[in-house]
Amino acid sequence: MTAAVATAAEPLGVSGHPIAVRMVALRKVFGPIVAVDDVTLEILRGEVFGLLGPNGSGKTTTIRMLCGLLTPTLGTASVAGYDVGRDPEAVKRNIGYMSQKYGLYDDLTVMENIRFYATIYGLHGVARANRIAELTSDMGLDERMNQRAGTLSGGWKQRLALACATAHRPPVLFLDEPTAGVDPASRRRFWERIHELARGGTTILVTTHYMDEASQCTRLAFLSRGHLIAVGTPAEIPPLFGQTTIEDVFVSLQDKDEGPLVGRAAAGAAR
Repeated sequence: MTAAVATAAEPLGVSGHPIAVRMVALRKVFGPIVAVDDVTLEILRGEVFGLLGPNGSGKTTTIRMLCGLLTPTLGTASVAGYDVGRDPEAVKRNIGYMSQKYGLYDDLTVMENIRFYATIYGLHGVARANRIAELTSDMGLDERMNQRAGTLSGGWKQRLALACATAHRPPVLFLDEPTAGVDPASRRRFWERIHELARGGTTILVTTHYMDEASQCTRLAFLSRGHLIAVGTPAEIPPLFGQTTIEDVFVSLQDKDEGPLVGRAAAGAAR
């Protein structure tokens, strides 16, 4: 598979690697509510980066700003070399997005869905046909091309959604709880594909409530009540909170932010 290549100049981090996503003192306010407060963070090209935190911690608002859908109140952010405040349309052209909410067209076939998204992202003719063939082979969708999307199982819908989100080979891919409600075998295959994309140069920012998935990320960032409170590898994070596992960290934050019963219920669902 062809490696993803950003179309704008990416800054270099202290490690010398290109920075695919950069946030500096990022803040978003909705009236009296501060949803995201003074978040500064860098994500390198090719990382599988996990953004974790309880409900209401600011994850979705942060992602919406990075996707060019919300304008920051203060601070700056860039994705694939484009400023989200000054050039949100360029940001949108250079990202892929996949969420837990089903966003495909049920009445269209697998082929029609992929062709629609490929066309929206500017692929036509031979280039589009070649890309569709590549995606269907990579995702194992060949024998389902004429099946209507609405009749697919959850795991197959997930494969199709990922194919549509990556039709234009975006350098940055946002995954917002993409495996919610999907069986374990499908989740495993999905993550194998995610790591293949990362090895090809795609930068992936994922939110998840599954702690086994969080442990597969290159690095993690924890948000709590709009604040960035920790960044590190899956092995580095738990000791920062005096905990043994990432799940223990998540539960402790959920207890603090939403109350003990909610925290334990969320952890049970994540197992």
